[in-house]
Formats: sequence, C-alpha cells, structure tokens
Amino acid sequence: MITHFHKPLSHTVLLLSAIVGTGLLDVASFCHEVSAAEPASPLVYEGSEGPGFGKHIVFLAGDHEYRSEEMLPALARILAKRYGFRCTCLFTLDRDSETIVPGSSNMPHTQAIDSADLLILGLRFQNFPSEQMQPMVNYLARGGPVVGIRTSTHAFKIPSDSPYAKFDHESKDPAMLGGFGRQILGETWAGHYGTNHVMSTRMDIVPESKSHPILRGVDSIWVESGGYWTAPIEDATVLAMTQPLQGMTPDSPPANDKQPCPGVWVRSYQSASGNVGRVFTTTAGASEDLKNDGFRRLMINACLWSSGLESEIVANANIDFVGPYHPATFSFGGHRQDVRPSELSGWESPIMSPDKIVAPPRRRR
Repeated sequence: MITHFHKPLSHTVLLLSAIVGTGLLDVASFCHEVSAAEPASPLVYEGSEGPGFGKHIVFLAGDHEYRSEEMLPALARILAKRYGFRCTCLFTLDRDSETIVPGSSNMPHTQAIDSADLLILGLRFQNFPSEQMQPMVNYLARGGPVVGIRTSTHAFKIPSDSPYAKFDHESKDPAMLGGFGRQILGETWAGHYGTNHVMSTRMDIVPESKSHPILRGVDSIWVESGGYWTAPIEDATVLAMTQPLQGMTPDSPPANDKQPCPGVWVRSYQSASGNVGRVFTTTAGASEDLKNDGFRRLMINACLWSSGLESEIVANANIDFVGPYHPATFSFGGHRQDVRPSELSGWESPIMSPDKIVAPPRRRR
C-alpha cells in the first residue's frame, strides 16, 4: 500500500503508462490508492530532556513574505534539542507535490493542535478549509496559550459568508472586533512603520517591564525587518518598543519622523471554556531576524513563559542554533522552491539548503 506520493497524479500516470502492458501494474488501482492517500507525515522534532519535556508545541508557518517556513522550524529545533519540547511544524503546502508554498491556505495535519500545549503562529491572510481551521478554533475555545509573530496580527482573510468570518483581520463582529489579531494577539493589521530593506528596527525594553521573566537575559534586540505601527488592546503589557532606524545596521540612527511604538507585548484572553490563555506577540519575526541573539532569546523565553515555565527561564541558557541555518532574504515571493517538510528533518539538515532555487520576488497582494 502506498502511503504518500510526491509527484502530481497526472505526471505519475504518464510515467507508468509505458509498463501497463507488462501486467505488473494496474493503473486504475494505483490511481485509486494514490488519490485516497494521506498527506506525508508532518515534521516533528522530538526533545528528550529539559524543562519542556512532556509538552507539545505546534508551529504554523504560512506567511507570504517573511519566511516563517524557515524561522519557525529553526526555532523549533532549538526548543526541542535544548529545552526538551516535542515540536511539530506545519506548513502551507502545494496540494499535489506537497512542497512548501508560502500562504497557500492548505495546511495538512492541523489535528496535531488537538494535543498542543502551545501554538506558535507565523500566518498571513489565510483562509483554511473547515477541517484544517476547526482544530485552531477548538484550541482557542479551550484557552490554549498562543505566540504570534509578525504578520500573525492579520493571520486570516476570510469571506463574510464563512462560519469562521469572525477571525478575519477586519472582522466587525461586536464579539470579535478586529478578528483573531485584535482579540487574541492584541492587535490587527495597522500598517507598515518603516520600509523593509531600507530601515531596520531596534526594540527598546520598556524600563517598567524589565523584570518580566520573558526579558530575563535579553539585551540589544535588533531586527532586519521594518516596523509595524501598533496600538495594542488596552489590557496588553508592553515589553519593548519598536524604533525604526534610518539604515540596516544596529548602530543606524533613529528615523527622524518615526517615534517608538509597541513592538513586543503580552496579555491573556478568556476562552469560551472559561480558561485563561497566555499570549505573547511581536511585530518582528522575519527569518533573518532570528539571527540576532537578543531576538532569539526573547522568542525562546516567550515560549517558556507562555507554556507556564517562567521559573525555568535562565538568563544565560543556550540559545545556539541547532544545525545549519541559511535564511533567504525575505521578500514577497522569494522563498526556496521545491522544498518538502521532510527535507528539514533531523538536527543537521540545513534550513534551508542554499542549493535550492529562490523564487523571484513579486509584487505584494
């Protein structure tokens, strides 16, 4: 029995038609088995020891521009290898080839969220089919903790006639105004605040928040992505402010016309079940941002805190990458092509192989 097949079915039939006459293969039976097959297994990194052992984190990588398909598995490897978590990484995929296609609104295996202790999102403008969306809805209904990066403030773009329309980033539902972004993460899409690849961003810790566990050992946060303008929901606690810089180095001067605005915050939400879920949100999170030690430690600490493990946050804990990390320059389009999640398995496979062809950038939509 064939459990998965990576080539489109039409290509497979053409390749096999030449040997049908041998009697060794029945194409009709083969097509039936392939069409009924389940998608290839999800990418999982199994931790074996550390403060997170026994806890399951699910990562959702599906934005169009900032290479969450690189950043999130790299973060997952660190959390699994160095902190003991079981980390499942899900990606938006092409339906036929099962290669990673950023933003395709097809994310198999979201049922993995059923056993998640933490959900980490790198999504943008997604409209998943019901069977893929419902596990996320169920997770929020039980009050599971959430970490959201960058475009996850506008994770969903869902038609008004959908049963999931209230999660849309422009939701006007009085009970879900601003959708998932505003009501769970604390802010929806409000606009760019710094030009990508021209203006990098410094994130300055708010003095009143310096003692928060997430900031333990965190210093000098600088990211290559431009800023977003935000005005987080009133109950959010801001940990760091975004300061757009006039240049692409950490020592670039602040942009003259841009005052700081919130770039990192925490809050909680009350679920339909009555449970309260912890939330961490940052407007940074491009794949290249993870190279910065301050930002990487911030993200690791945030995952521990969101999981209820703040007592395990150590200022000098190991935050080194696990295996080679080769982030592509983020752009709309610009992803490494023909990559299957299985190619990122293990501790030493590159994320992602520099031998993979990078798709040409395209205009934002």
